Amino acid sequence: MDRDSGCLFTPFDLNGLTLKNRMVMAPLTRSRALPGSDVPHVLNATYYAQRAGAGLLISEATQISPTGKGYAWTPGIYSPEQIAGWKQVTDAVHAKNGLIFAQLWHVGRISHPSLQPNGETPLAPSAIIPPGLKSFTETGVFAEIGIPRALRMEEIQGIVEDYRRAARHAIDAGFDGVEIHAANGYLIQQFLSDSANHRMDHYGGSIPNRLRFALEVTEAIVSEIGSHRTGIRLSPVSAANGALDSAPMPLYTSLINALVGFDLAYVHMIEGDTGGARESHGFDYLALKHAFNGAWMVNNGYTQDMAADAIATHRADLVAFGKLFIANPDLVERFKRHAPLNMLDPTTLYGGDGRGYIDYPFI
Repeated sequence: MDRDSGCLFTPFDLNGLTLKNRMVMAPLTRSRALPGSDVPHVLNATYYAQRAGAGLLISEATQISPTGKGYAWTPGIYSPEQIAGWKQVTDAVHAKNGLIFAQLWHVGRISHPSLQPNGETPLAPSAIIPPGLKSFTETGVFAEIGIPRALRMEEIQGIVEDYRRAARHAIDAGFDGVEIHAANGYLIQQFLSDSANHRMDHYGGSIPNRLRFALEVTEAIVSEIGSHRTGIRLSPVSAANGALDSAPMPLYTSLINALVGFDLAYVHMIEGDTGGARESHGFDYLALKHAFNGAWMVNNGYTQDMAADAIATHRADLVAFGKLFIANPDLVERFKRHAPLNMLDPTTLYGGDGRGYIDYPFI
């Protein structure tokens, strides 16, 4: 390996956790929890353990409560059975000398009544429907989401408490930490973005008001499990799920400045459009990195060479890979050897059994 590529394989101290390399497996929804209970099981344990060569694994997005669900067969972390299921996963990862964080998730308006308790209307900061969006339902097909219900003031603190409980459950399940999912147009980003948040109370309007929910969630989780075990994922210019903000640079500059006070383990930054173009639209990611006081993780379409360059030039401390880890459970070893990569089978991404999940070959 050349010198630049070799920097990907150096250890990294993540607030007391020693990552064996700078490669992170990104959170990846695969819709393979047990139907009816959303409990992780032995198939999931095998999948994550296969990929434990990464310096850090981040779990698929995991709903903090029944109202947080937006896609069929995605796992939760609010019931005793789910916690026990995740313990199988974390035990399997740790047996392979891996580290794993749980990504905590509430989808907000990106859901369908059939996925909500008692068929109720999905929740959101404001009753604004994102046009043309669909949710993956238990029937195995995508259905258009409807107009969400705006959260009442007295309900918001209950959701903050759901995040706190989910963080505690994650630690009880053996996770090494948690990642707050504040990206891709889900509930936290809906509060952040002026296109999704039209509230007139102290959770809407000004930037400080729109930051409030994200900061309350962060404070609750940090107070419960510690800042060294807490990261956050952001996607400032992604159009995913229709929650763009009209002025993302001042919004996210204010957010990063506020997050500095929590001494978080890391920021996980999606550069450009999630799963799409890396165009920054004038957004200055490097300015935010310089303002932040923790580790800086980057994501979106990184190749081995791009990742090595980002580490070598100090534009990132860690690089997260998504689809490459799906098709290449031994991605770290393949990168080390500059070996050919398996091709992804897009037809097996969501739902199903072990095919396209745990049967990708190792070198």
